[in-house]
Amino acid sequence: MAKKKKSKKLGKNWRKFWKLGVDEFNTKFFGVNKDGELTAAEGHHIYNLSDIALKYGTPLSVVFPFVLEDRLKDLIGYFQAYMKIYGYKGKFFYHYPMKVNQNKEFLLPLLSEGANLEVTSANELWIVKKLWEGERFHAKIRVLCNGPKSDQYLDLIEELRSKGMNIVPIIESLEEVERVSKHKGDIGMRVNLSLKTDTHWDKKFDLFGLTEKDALGLSKMKNLKIMHYHVGSQIKTQKSIIDAIKHAFGIYVELQKIHPTLDTLDIGGGFGIPYDRKKFYTVKGVSSKIIKVLKNLSDKAGIRHPNLAVEWGRYIAAPAQVMIYKVISEKSIPTANAKSWYVLDGSFMNDLKDTWAIHQKWHIIPANNMTGALKTTWLAGSTCDSDDKYTEGGNYILLPKLHEGRDQLVAVLDTGAYQEALASHHCLLSAPMKITAQNGTIQIIRKHETADAIGKLFGWTNGDHK
Repeated sequence: MAKKKKSKKLGKNWRKFWKLGVDEFNTKFFGVNKDGELTAAEGHHIYNLSDIALKYGTPLSVVFPFVLEDRLKDLIGYFQAYMKIYGYKGKFFYHYPMKVNQNKEFLLPLLSEGANLEVTSANELWIVKKLWEGERFHAKIRVLCNGPKSDQYLDLIEELRSKGMNIVPIIESLEEVERVSKHKGDIGMRVNLSLKTDTHWDKKFDLFGLTEKDALGLSKMKNLKIMHYHVGSQIKTQKSIIDAIKHAFGIYVELQKIHPTLDTLDIGGGFGIPYDRKKFYTVKGVSSKIIKVLKNLSDKAGIRHPNLAVEWGRYIAAPAQVMIYKVISEKSIPTANAKSWYVLDGSFMNDLKDTWAIHQKWHIIPANNMTGALKTTWLAGSTCDSDDKYTEGGNYILLPKLHEGRDQLVAVLDTGAYQEALASHHCLLSAPMKITAQNGTIQIIRKHETADAIGKLFGWTNGDHK
């Protein structure tokens, strides 16, 4: 009996050690089994990620659609609940920004759970068109069209609007005003706030949206419905989110005097992810604060409560994907915070480009041997490039010591946002195999790329060597 209690306590401690099962760190679905292997729980379904990786091979991308659905339901639920609690009369809309992850296995679950969309290019809008033609897109779904508007983009906006779709172009520049204002449906306007916030983005120079002066200087538009702004990516504090709302609301009030049809404030994206596993603001706390602040500001200004739209894509998408690699070799490091390089069978430069592009930190843990002796490591990818590495900002990554004849798997959490669209084939490495885990079933979305398949991407065919 004593041994069982000790074993149970040890398992619980390892789960805590790897910061799993914690909603605050986006790991509430993950755990460690009695064999020291990483698991993911979907209701009564338990996925053993170590077994899955060994079965399908690495590098491997595992997508959990149920995580997308769960996070979206929570987000919408919190905002609607606080609107009711505080007596807020406006409506809430969630718009998923497709640039975060345009893959079908991300998009379709979110649409099924009530997401609207935000697109930033003609090609993203083309995907919306395909969904419409395939009868997988309800006419009530609203599509906000951000980004610079090429003629191709504007023509597609008008085409889809003429077919009865709820397409809303957002004015990004003075050059777009004339054509967009003639749009026969609702339109919006993006304003570049003259406000410094604490984000992962350089706000000193912003190339998107109208200046506050230009926005307030436009003549009346009878179909202007949305004022949109975006203060940056990976906003670091709740204060920055609220400060931006307070600043934007003042502009909203002045715009509404000129354009009485204005009724919606779109606060954009930027909700951060706790990649470094430190205390972070939560969607529950932020949603409560936002509604409370907007109600007080609206009541004080004597205007109707604006409808509210958010475009928090990273928050929804990042935790729904895990990358799993295998360690293929070890190299000692004479003098550093880490004792060894663990060389992986994939590439940070190719698969997780933000690692070197913006020095993104990741939540990295072992996928097996999670309860054994550990070692301080740095990770290296398989390209012949000095930037293909991850050192936790010069600190170290704790991973199990390697043992001959035993594979060591490494899991990188929170990889569902942005990485795949940015991926490349440096050194002609293959993209990771991709699967989805949903309803207890594994489905292959993308097989391991062959050398022949990658060669064709670069113009090489089977007969070129002859």
